[in-house]
Amino acid sequence: MDTIEGIDDERLEKLVERFYARVRADDALGPIFNDAVGDWPEHLEKLTAFWSSVMLTSGRYKGQPVPAHRKYADRITPELFERWLGLWKITTDELMAPDAAAALQAKAARIAESLQLALFFKLPVPSQPAKAAARQGPEPAFAYSSSMVRNGHG
Repeated sequence: MDTIEGIDDERLEKLVERFYARVRADDALGPIFNDAVGDWPEHLEKLTAFWSSVMLTSGRYKGQPVPAHRKYADRITPELFERWLGLWKITTDELMAPDAAAALQAKAARIAESLQLALFFKLPVPSQPAKAAARQGPEPAFAYSSSMVRNGHG
């Protein structure tokens, strides 16, 4: 991945510090984050390493974001992701050059989408007839026809 002008570890550290100061003060996000994080300086260092790994491919981050967030799934809603992204946009627009802010916002949106899928997406439980059909085996996806074989597709 090519690095984007205006994104470096020093700027990412300032961004993470300012952003999470806003998160901690937010009426909706603050209580969740403040309950979850015991050592803010250590957590900010970890988050800076995360963004360095994501944006600069530094490889500094060694954590697992999905299990870390899954612990708080009962308190996290899709609306809170939107609130988080809104604060991220404000902070990146404020501190970063426009191209850098846009890249950080796009990456954050993809990460938020992935986390939401991990936290909230549930496959439907098959109905009883579907379970019986599954025990009988799947229907073939397609059958070869003689014309397919004659035309070199089989």
